[in-house]
Amino acid sequence: MSGSNHVSRRDFMKLTTGAIGGFIAAVIGIPSVAYLISPALREDKAGKPVSIGKLENIPIGIPYPFSFTVTKVNGWERTAASYGGFVLRRTADPADVVVLSSRCTHLSCRVNWNEEAKGFLCPCHDAMFDIDGKVLNGPPPEPLGHFEHEVDAEGNVIITPVELKEG
Repeated sequence: MSGSNHVSRRDFMKLTTGAIGGFIAAVIGIPSVAYLISPALREDKAGKPVSIGKLENIPIGIPYPFSFTVTKVNGWERTAASYGGFVLRRTADPADVVVLSSRCTHLSCRVNWNEEAKGFLCPCHDAMFDIDGKVLNGPPPEPLGHFEHEVDAEGNVIITPVELKEG
């Protein structure tokens, strides 16, 4: 018996028990871990294009208000962000459209179109922007932001919420 590899009954039972225990742990553990971390690996769908209205329903020369909410999932956290703004058609040409944000560039208060003043007024600090979003008076450091937009074949004005550009 000298020189031969001999496994005792006790060592065989230890190896067999360890192998079966490891197999059971893997069968239960891997799916459990995958279930627990899957929300963190989920792709965020925020920033998808949003239709904000039909071009035919938007009057020429008058800012047309719109708003929508985007729900964002980040792991286990779900947040909602509200967006709003104004679509301005300068002429009947679908390419002559501007989409402004309604957030004041001073402290992010919502501006409103005032027909009498012919401008966007901020209720927080009496700031005023012209119809193109340029600062006329008040503390805002820059013009209203613009949404990137397109008009599709059906005449829908489509924006992507995350692509907000300055003035």
